Amino acid sequence: MSEETFGQILYRCRRNARLTLREAARRAIVGKTTVEDLEKGRRSATKQTAVALDRAVAANGEIIAAFERDENRGQIAKIHPSTAEMGSVRTLAVDDVRDEDGEEATKRRKLFGLAASVGVLGFEEIVRQGLDLTTTPHRSADDWDIARADHLHALRTRPPAQVVQDLSIDLFLLREQMAGTADNQMTELHRVAALLAAIQANALTRMSEHGSAIRWWSTAKKHADSSRDVELRLLVRGEEAIHGLYGQREPATVLRLIHNARQVSGRPWLRLMAAEAKALAVLGRHVEAAARLHALQDNLNRGVAGDRWDFFRPDQVPFAASWVAAYAGNEAAADTARERVLKIIPDRSYQYRVNARLHEAISTAALGGVDEGARIAATLIDSLPAVYRTNHIKETARMVIRAVPLDQQARPAVGELRSMLALEVG
Repeated sequence: MSEETFGQILYRCRRNARLTLREAARRAIVGKTTVEDLEKGRRSATKQTAVALDRAVAANGEIIAAFERDENRGQIAKIHPSTAEMGSVRTLAVDDVRDEDGEEATKRRKLFGLAASVGVLGFEEIVRQGLDLTTTPHRSADDWDIARADHLHALRTRPPAQVVQDLSIDLFLLREQMAGTADNQMTELHRVAALLAAIQANALTRMSEHGSAIRWWSTAKKHADSSRDVELRLLVRGEEAIHGLYGQREPATVLRLIHNARQVSGRPWLRLMAAEAKALAVLGRHVEAAARLHALQDNLNRGVAGDRWDFFRPDQVPFAASWVAAYAGNEAAADTARERVLKIIPDRSYQYRVNARLHEAISTAALGGVDEGARIAATLIDSLPAVYRTNHIKETARMVIRAVPLDQQARPAVGELRSMLALEVG
């Protein structure tokens, strides 16, 4: 018997779950046509879609395993193309890289072989890096800072899965550069490693890869500490705390992270203050949350800077105000803050803009407009392409459900939103 294709496995699991194409698509938050095309082999799945469909049809990992099987075959095909496919670039292949004494060739083969084995590089990228390594193998501090800015821009404007894939290549090359750098010249590379690791942790959080994200936060902190740069140490810890609120950690744990970060330095750090205000709001400690928000705005007015790497921007203050007001049910304050967010945050920063609108749904639902709040959230989720429905956005939509009074949780509009987010009732 021939092996089932990914599409056949998806079709079988969906039918076993007694779900129509539309029902499966809605639970996975993808289009009906996407599910149909996948089942008929007209398109290939992404990992994010495979995970969502596996959960939607209760396949217990079978669909994910089918995706990984096909992906591994694809990687082998890319890394080991036929002679005909390689054609005139055959001389740039891994096994054919040479220099006078062979030492550099060995290093390159090791780099490419390890990268390929973990799925970081396809053949095209191996060829490109083979060309790079025929010139200066190491990047300058300025080159790395431009790379940091590029990845941070990508984080704000592109699907997180793309960010992780692209950033993984630079992280791999950074590791190789660090391995060949003397200890007394490592400080700047520790800074680079801390910043890139923090971006990677952020992107993985947006993909709901929380275990991996937490490990990358740990790596970012270690390199920040090794740099002995107090501002960087605070930055990484502030980022870890703020993103922990999106389903990664309990709000009480976030407060503990903030407390630990303050042991690094007593200076006011805006990102930590924003994280604390949000965590207190989630815990229902609204008076304390408002006080922290006021302190945040006061420090900003007094000229306290965010950070020199552009992670924290002044436009994130009204976003924090929108969050705190929404949880407190202060509709007027939430409306004012949301309008400021939508006015000053660029259209390309899709995540902040959508989440600000979801804050409106939170306050609406908490104040009795349950159906309206749920529909606002469902409409916003439905308007986004699947690759942009990040964990941050979906987790904020889940906050809308949590804001609904217990006696209203069974309303159809709430059930529809819950179904879209693939949440179980209860």
